[in-house]
Amino acid sequence: MADNVTSLFRSTAAHSPSMAALARESDGAGPVDFCIPCNPYFPTPAMFEDMATRLREIITYYPSSADTITAELCSLLQLPPQCVAMGNGSTELITWIDHLLVRESLAVPVPTFGRWTDQPMETGKRVDMFPLQESSGFALDLAQYAEFIRARGTKVAVICNPNNPDGGFLHKHAVVQFMDAMADLDLVVIDESFLEFADAEVEPSVVQEAMLRPNVIVLRSLGKNFGLHGIRFGYLVANPALAGRVRSMLPKWNLNSFAEHVVFMLKEHGTEYQQSLHQVRRDRMDMSGQLSSLPGLTVYPSQGNFLFVRLPVGAEGTVVRDRMLTEHRLLVRECGNKIGSSSRFLRLVVRPQVDVRRLVSGLEQVLYGTSRRGAAVPEQATGTGYSSGTAAIDRLFSETNGAGTQGLAAQAIGAGTGAPGLPAAPAAGIGMPLPAVPSPVPVGADAGMPMPAAASSGPQQMPQQAPQPLQPPPMQSPPMQSPPVPQQPVPQQMPQQMPQQMPQQMPQHPLAAPGQVPAPAPVPAPMPAAASYPSPQMPTGPTPPGVPARGGLTAAQVRGTDGLSQAPGASWSGAQSWPEAAGMGQLS
Repeated sequence: MADNVTSLFRSTAAHSPSMAALARESDGAGPVDFCIPCNPYFPTPAMFEDMATRLREIITYYPSSADTITAELCSLLQLPPQCVAMGNGSTELITWIDHLLVRESLAVPVPTFGRWTDQPMETGKRVDMFPLQESSGFALDLAQYAEFIRARGTKVAVICNPNNPDGGFLHKHAVVQFMDAMADLDLVVIDESFLEFADAEVEPSVVQEAMLRPNVIVLRSLGKNFGLHGIRFGYLVANPALAGRVRSMLPKWNLNSFAEHVVFMLKEHGTEYQQSLHQVRRDRMDMSGQLSSLPGLTVYPSQGNFLFVRLPVGAEGTVVRDRMLTEHRLLVRECGNKIGSSSRFLRLVVRPQVDVRRLVSGLEQVLYGTSRRGAAVPEQATGTGYSSGTAAIDRLFSETNGAGTQGLAAQAIGAGTGAPGLPAAPAAGIGMPLPAVPSPVPVGADAGMPMPAAASSGPQQMPQQAPQPLQPPPMQSPPMQSPPVPQQPVPQQMPQQMPQQMPQQMPQHPLAAPGQVPAPAPVPAPMPAAASYPSPQMPTGPTPPGVPARGGLTAAQVRGTDGLSQAPGASWSGAQSWPEAAGMGQLS
């Protein structure tokens, strides 16, 4: 396998190689998987045995229609079938959302799931990428994101909650407030593909609110939660007009017989599913603590079934990835090909403790080995490193904020704009334009969305010695801390404030089906201007290696929580009950 590792990753520029491809290059058994975010505890061995005994029947005959399978899922989740559309994986639904509902532009924070940037680009849409700053722990500031959308004139907004790859979480009340502030957009998509693994709130989903609004879609995954990525199934929830428009375009047999079999057997295995989610959450805390003990490794708080980590200074992600695979048979996700990320970051899927111990041992040997072979490999001169073959594409879209080759051409001839209607693209090496940093002002009782706490410390001198491993307290996993260093200023291209008032009345929504009247749309609530919140004064440019979250705060503190305390998960009414996957209560 060693000779073919690089070629495997180069041939799959937008994603990691499949487990089948890796198995073909070895002795037929794939590596331990820390790459694909899959529930390792579900289905149970008994469920797999049931599917195995019925394999011939399952693959021989046509499945039922998508309507039949959707009706069974909705019965399980207590959702109205007219508000649900099931797809052959969430990626199919993203594709149809783009084709049917995205007219000209889409905004999305980056880094995030690649299809939210790549799919609209492939169909010629303008993608306005809002950069999540490493200096703020990749936390999404919804007020600044709303200001960014207004300034760009974007028609569709996307939020992933929790976000992939960093696992950042937004509380339900903040997401609902954002949805209402964006009520005049063509569409708002809340991607909740990993929300089943969150425990920061008892009921974090916004599916109920989405069904009552004319322009909101909630996207949810089944393969990730149920540990069955190979069975392509997912679903969206929206008002009947929106859901029906997507559903009408899907093929009659877009769901396969395996998907049907799993959906119809789930009602008998609610208890096992609940237990699997709770175990993943416990494993996440344990894994975070073990990784945080490695010197120089930063672990960001996550509400997904994965952890986003920054490698120590001097470690190149692609080299670490290749050596972990060839020397330790461990597959990790290097994130250099994610727009807004770099090869300094890995996404590591939560797995049982026995596998995590093997992961930590492998990382220790690759990153800190005493021999020359085991020493951390210096980064390449570019500072980004080989990133699975897409570094050039990342740079292209980073420098033009989605305008692509037209944007670079405009810069070359001095036109000053990347594409019609876009502000001037920054010079090479500067990156995407950033929202203006608001000035701190007092917060009143009605300030609205909570903002990150201000940093209490200023710039400090970098230490001369290498960082030492930290021993986290029991059940805690704070990221490694490093003193901040001065940063290069980035030209501010965003207005200081967003519009204070939106239209008070809305016409018939353009996405409503003819003859159908969607639920009354709420009057768009003005999103509080970013300048009305206190925010620490800090540099806004890319963070140099080794610098933690803003002003020395941890990423959890930036998000406004300690990132460690677990809120109780959704309760269960009995042994035969099923966890309502949309967070809407108990089913029996």
